[in-house]
Amino acid sequence: MSTGTVQSSASVGLTLADPELESSVSAILRDVEAVLIDSVHSANPLVTEAARHLVDAGGKRIRPMLVGLAAQFGDPTGREVVIAGAVVELTHLATLYHDDVMDEAPVRRGAPSANSRWGNALAILVGDYLFSRAADLAAELGVDAVKIQASTFSRLVHGQIDETAGPLDGEDAIQHYLRVLQHKTGSLISTSARFGAMFGGCTPEQVEALATFAETFGIAFQLSDDLIDIASDELQSGKTPGTDLREGVPTLPVLYALASSDDDAAAVRLREILSAGPVTDDALHAEALGLLRESAALKQARETVRGYADAARSSLSALPEVPARLALDALCDFIADRTN
Repeated sequence: MSTGTVQSSASVGLTLADPELESSVSAILRDVEAVLIDSVHSANPLVTEAARHLVDAGGKRIRPMLVGLAAQFGDPTGREVVIAGAVVELTHLATLYHDDVMDEAPVRRGAPSANSRWGNALAILVGDYLFSRAADLAAELGVDAVKIQASTFSRLVHGQIDETAGPLDGEDAIQHYLRVLQHKTGSLISTSARFGAMFGGCTPEQVEALATFAETFGIAFQLSDDLIDIASDELQSGKTPGTDLREGVPTLPVLYALASSDDDAAAVRLREILSAGPVTDDALHAEALGLLRESAALKQARETVRGYADAARSSLSALPEVPARLALDALCDFIADRTN
């Protein structure tokens, strides 16, 4: 990716408009990359190769970018800001190794996944290694950072457990799903902004405002990916449309469709297909994807994304109107608009 640019899974970028802001965030991201490469090095060449597998594959780097943007409300030039960016990205990468094992994913970021290349056992252990490297770096930032990272890790694990176990008896499936996203995605993105603000020397009020913004933004970001999987074609998104549908992943549009009481023929037929579980038959998959794209459920999911984006934006009201705030505001528009 080009530094200073946020990329969606649909390969659409949002460039930071202010030249000084873009230069500052780009410098932070470049330094984070260097720390990442240094941090995953091991005396064991196999560990180094496997640990660098996803680092070298790139990615959106949303989390260190948010560290850099949040730090702009204070002093973004300190070395601790860069270390914080590496901590959150290493934590994120570690979760991807574990996720790919649990999902039996053959590909990650356009390359063979670590589990398909080296096997599940090594992929899990490399994920553990990356968690340990993130903890080592967090220790350089002090006791408070270690406690925050540990708490974030706990939330990530609880989110994964909730997702694996499914809704509790009597629990609404949609509320369960949103809670999973709050823990699995929102928690680490929130910590990214919190770290940036903390180590940029922001006031406690600014730290809390940025952390609140980022957690809500993180949920919106993941929900928008759900919609892109359905609404975008392969040329736009770079991935096969309806992958979640084929794998039986209950994303928000699917949950809305299943919860619908609409009695028109299209809605009834869609519920019939979705209720059967993973849609692996090619003809049924094409039919379900077409019905979803025209459904009230997809429209409702778009409105939900926009609602989270607007809620995230409202958290910025306590912050000064500097270029970084305008950039965060623009991110809200970006997330809300990328699914239309």
